[in-house]
Amino acid sequence: MTINKNMMNIQGSSRCWFQSMLAVIVVLGGIVGQAIAKEPLVLGVHPYLESKEVQKRFSPLAKYLGDAIGRSIRVEVSSGYDTHIKAVGKGHYDIAYLGPLSYVKLTHSFGNQVILGRLEIIGKPTFQGKIIVRIDSPIRKVSDLKGKHFAFGNRSSTMSYLVPKHVLSEAGVELKDLAKMHFAGSHTKVAQTVLDGGADAGAVKEEVYYKNHTKGLKVLASTPPISEHVFTASKTMQPTMINAIRNAFYGMHKTPEGKTAMRSIKATMTGVVPAADSDYDNLRVMWTP
Repeated sequence: MTINKNMMNIQGSSRCWFQSMLAVIVVLGGIVGQAIAKEPLVLGVHPYLESKEVQKRFSPLAKYLGDAIGRSIRVEVSSGYDTHIKAVGKGHYDIAYLGPLSYVKLTHSFGNQVILGRLEIIGKPTFQGKIIVRIDSPIRKVSDLKGKHFAFGNRSSTMSYLVPKHVLSEAGVELKDLAKMHFAGSHTKVAQTVLDGGADAGAVKEEVYYKNHTKGLKVLASTPPISEHVFTASKTMQPTMINAIRNAFYGMHKTPEGKTAMRSIKATMTGVVPAADSDYDNLRVMWTP
């Protein structure tokens, strides 16, 4: 009888221990689950400006989207354009912001992407570039640039290198035909270089031309319209989350918070609108892998 009581006590103790451990596991599982659920999504942006400035410009967007989908979002700035493309392609970012050329390179290396939307600037989802010269320049047409000094912006830039290079080629001017070419580093620096006489001509996006043309610049040629910068989502993101983020993007222009986020990225931004991969096909024609 004593033995049976002891056995019952042992069994009772074992059940209590098991129940206690089960309770601990459940609690720990809940804590881990909550931690995973609350882990921020990452919005990756290419370093088109200094990292601190990019963080500053995109933080309001991260806050707006996070509030809209009920999930915190943090901004991460890539160390370089190529690094950014690889990070997006390998799924390092949940949401990514890319220039048109970077997007084309991304799809070439990593296949189709999940497009969230593209920028709309003053009501247009496309933009153009300008090949510029000083207003007193004797150069009258693009073909006159043979034997001249040309300033590009950045070798990874859509509108300060790839597209204007195509325009030059279409006019019969290959890079080897230039007396000299150099990369000024940015659209603004290209405009200043041309104004200062450091180059005979240069390539800039249209908004930079309009900001500087009264200083003494004129347009030699305009580029074809190119689809604007694009937001993509990780291929592993749940469809419900993708739809929620898309809806938040498409509704930005309707709320004060959304408008603030847009103005922070670009003063002339008026929305994020739907986009398709085919919108970037004309750029693919201009780019040689």
